Amino acid sequence: MPDGMKPKLLLHCCCAPCAGSVLERLAPLYRVTVLFYNPNILPREEYDRRAAELYKLPTLAVRPGSDDLIIGNYDADIFEAAAAPFADEPEGGRRCRACFELRLAETAKRAREGGFDFFATTLSVSPHKNAAIINEIGSVLAGESGVPLLRADFKKQDGYKRSVELSKQYGLYRQTYCGCKKSNK
Repeated sequence: MPDGMKPKLLLHCCCAPCAGSVLERLAPLYRVTVLFYNPNILPREEYDRRAAELYKLPTLAVRPGSDDLIIGNYDADIFEAAAAPFADEPEGGRRCRACFELRLAETAKRAREGGFDFFATTLSVSPHKNAAIINEIGSVLAGESGVPLLRADFKKQDGYKRSVELSKQYGLYRQTYCGCKKSNK
């Protein structure tokens, strides 16, 4: 990149608590645009609540209508169709993999269409998510889209711990489940 220019990064965010520590790490290095695309989140009111929480992140400093935050269309049917073959899978199984693929495919597509230099996801900050699987899926999609994946395991170096601290500091809503019916036990 030319001197003084930061590469453009499209960052898929699952929620504001996970985004906080990831943005804190990445904002100094990249021009970050956040994509909130999570058709797995049920019900619709929960989706809207999680999307609204992103506006509380001072690292992002976004406002409604700005280019720093993209709120994807809500369509739970897309997730239900992708997850249906794995309805009886345990948490962390093939249903979750299908969910990761769905969200990362949309991120890679939008990264290509938007001329981003990289794409990434906050999913790996969770201690309940397998970063190796997320990075494997993202790498395949990077090859297909032509936009490199910023491979990461954001839970390392106390990433998850920091996300909890920032959630408390900014008064963020911390949900008790990932998003789908199966994760809301």
